[in-house]
Amino acid sequence: MISRHELRSGGPVREWQGSVAFITGGGQGIGLGIARALGRRGVRLALADIDEAALARSEDELSHVTTVETVRLDVRDRAAFASAADQVEAKVGRVDLLFNNAGIVPYSPVAELRYDKWDLALGVNLTGVVNGLQTFLPRMIERGEGGYVVNTASGAGLVADRNVLYVTAKFAVVGLSESLRLAVSDYGIDVSVLCPGPVDTDIIRHTWSADEAVSLRVEDGLRDAEAFLKGGADIDSVGEMVIAGMEARSLWIHTGDMIRPYMEKRVAALLASIPAPATDEGL
Repeated sequence: MISRHELRSGGPVREWQGSVAFITGGGQGIGLGIARALGRRGVRLALADIDEAALARSEDELSHVTTVETVRLDVRDRAAFASAADQVEAKVGRVDLLFNNAGIVPYSPVAELRYDKWDLALGVNLTGVVNGLQTFLPRMIERGEGGYVVNTASGAGLVADRNVLYVTAKFAVVGLSESLRLAVSDYGIDVSVLCPGPVDTDIIRHTWSADEAVSLRVEDGLRDAEAFLKGGADIDSVGEMVIAGMEARSLWIHTGDMIRPYMEKRVAALLASIPAPATDEGL
């Protein structure tokens, strides 16, 4: 039985009150914006983040609005993910809204790429999403009550730039989400992928603190990106955009139209590269 995802003639109906959301990267940035939007709608929150200070601040703020449980989590740690899920479901309730949102913006000149840089970039931005799915999807499927998964990718998951570490992971998250949506639809589980443009967060600083040992060249390679992000949408607006996308059951959720001309160029080039249909002329 699909309790929270029943379709009626007017479109999808969502009973937000009483739902439980698990949000990685939920202590700050886009994750916090999503948490605020959900909290205002009566959703109980489980916030996971590697930054304990950010978790404490978010819990103090949101506990005035709704039930909040926090857990420190490195999304690369599968055992810790399972423990976090058990803790949350014991204290808050069964998770039916999953937001695989935690991420970093690694950068390295291509001549300086090393395995440890790949391991960090893919571990957080791609394997972290896989770990969230593999932790919670079997529980959702077993309960048979539907659910919703939102994976955070990027505009860089739709149009490539020169940051191969980031683009590789984000393209994979987009493809994963598109495939997953087809695969879980029979279980009443919806899937969206958030492909934000610039958003005013501190993700550059958080990337540097994630693992300074791998020398991701944040200071050299991404200094201009900080100014670019500061000029983007605020996290609360993005949170509302995510909710609107979920209400509409949109596969892709965007935060603006900056990517449009680049997408048009990419799609046109893709279509032009496909061989024309064979004809019978000359036979």
